[in-house]
This record gives sequence, C-alpha cells and structure tokens, in this order.
Amino acid sequence: MKRILLESLEWGKALLVAFTISVLLTVFIMQPFTVSGSSMEPTLEGKDPFDNEKVGDKVMVFKSPYLLGAEPNYGDVVIINSDVLDTTTIKDQFLESPIIRSISGGNSEGEETYWVKRVIGKAGDTLQCRDGIVYRNGEALEEEYLDSSIQNNFGPITIEEGHLFVMGDNRNGSKDSRNIGPVPTENVLGKVVMRFYPFDKISFF
Repeated sequence: MKRILLESLEWGKALLVAFTISVLLTVFIMQPFTVSGSSMEPTLEGKDPFDNEKVGDKVMVFKSPYLLGAEPNYGDVVIINSDVLDTTTIKDQFLESPIIRSISGGNSEGEETYWVKRVIGKAGDTLQCRDGIVYRNGEALEEEYLDSSIQNNFGPITIEEGHLFVMGDNRNGSKDSRNIGPVPTENVLGKVVMRFYPFDKISFF
C-alpha cells in the first residue's frame, strides 16, 4: 500500500510539473489561435459562425519577443486585444492560455476581443488612404497580399508613441484601426509565425 501511495505521489508530481510547463509555454512562449471571420482573407481564412462546416485556419503565435519589449515590424501578422481602453497584462495573458481557458470554461480563442491583423503603421508614421491605396509617410505601400483595393478613404492620421496601426487584409470586410483607432503595443499578444491547419495549407510567416 505504501509503495502504491508513493508511486501515486510521484505521478501526481510529474503531472503537476507537466501542467505548469504547458501553461508557462502558452503564456510566455507559443500559443495556438483559431482565426475567426473573414477579415484576413485571402491570407488566412476564418471560421464562419453561421456555417459549422467552415473551420478557421489554426495558427501558432510567438509571444516571447513582445513580452520582452520588442516592437512588431511592418507587415507582421499579429494577434491583438482589440479593447484599446484595457491594457493587456500578464494576468490577461495567463487567463488567455488555452489550458486555463478550457479549465475555467472561458470563451473560445479569438472570440470578440482577440483579432488577427497586419501591422501597417508604427509610432510617428502618418497614414492615409487615397483612391484605394494606403500611403505611409507619403509613400504608397506595395501590398501584394491584397486581392482588392479599399473602397473608403481615410486619414491622414499620425500614430502616437506606444501605438500601432493595424488592418485586416480583407480591407472592405475588416474591423481594425480604422474603427477602434491605433492599438497600444501592450495589446499585441504575439506574432503569427505559422499556419499549421489545414494540413494542406501549412505555411510560415
């Protein structure tokens, strides 16, 4: 009986260590996300809330550089907390871990608050859209990832310190910084580095 009890304790310790490591990995290193909606098409396809057969692309997000203070680069595809009035904290990162969320019964990843977008402007940049073309500091952007031009012009808008301007690749079907304004850099959870599902569309970013 004593041997069984000791073995059970050892298994319990091993499971606890494995659980802790898994949570820390998803909070500080890498985290999977499921793309929702069509705002990043054609680059990424999202699940459709009205069509259960359409499964969203699953991507892996690298979080460490941004947690250590690195700033996203132009063109990076990132996950943001779209609640620009609520700065994302380590506690939020912890609660957003898919392991913790599955235990607590929280919302599915990417629902409502967490968006997948592309970085278009950084602090100090002036952005404007004229005749369907986005200009950054007076220079037209070459955006080969788009399959349509923007229908509505915007700007000019100058990005404040500590903020980013993000947009979806589906410019006419995306809610982004044109709606919520520039996003605090603290609200960038990480960079999308890989699409790992569907298997026939595996790709790196």
